[in-house]
Amino acid sequence: MSTIDPVIVAQVAALLDGEQNVITNLSNASALLYNSMDQVNWAGFYLYSQKADSLDLGPFQGQVACMHIKPGSGVVGTSYVKGTPLRVPNVHEFAGHIACDAASNSEVVVPLKVGGTTVGIMDIDSPVLDRFSEDDLKVLADFGAALAKHLDAAALSAIY
Repeated sequence: MSTIDPVIVAQVAALLDGEQNVITNLSNASALLYNSMDQVNWAGFYLYSQKADSLDLGPFQGQVACMHIKPGSGVVGTSYVKGTPLRVPNVHEFAGHIACDAASNSEVVVPLKVGGTTVGIMDIDSPVLDRFSEDDLKVLADFGAALAKHLDAAALSAIY
């Protein structure tokens, strides 16, 4: 299994430096994630909508995806409710998994927290079972924290 190069944390910080547009930042972050890893078929974000009480599809790279996920549903919704990253070696063994892409076999998700509030979930899928290691999860959690420094919760709330 390949690992994720920790340099992507510094890359996302440098890439987003000075940029204020949250959609631009999330779009480039999804492209960076998707193109920095092998054996990945989806990388993107679900952003919490207070109006709809759902996690709504945000910028991503990959196949078409589920558009709305309720908090507590699937891997994304479970991570949102718990407020913790999750590494799922086999999504078919995760109770309540939502199969947006039947080709996905493993998944890792990381809450994006701005000012202590979870504003969304970073979601990465792979067609390979057990694609993501604990080391990968740590790098991705660091990536999410670096990205969150470039997100404006008020701007996201106005959109979502």
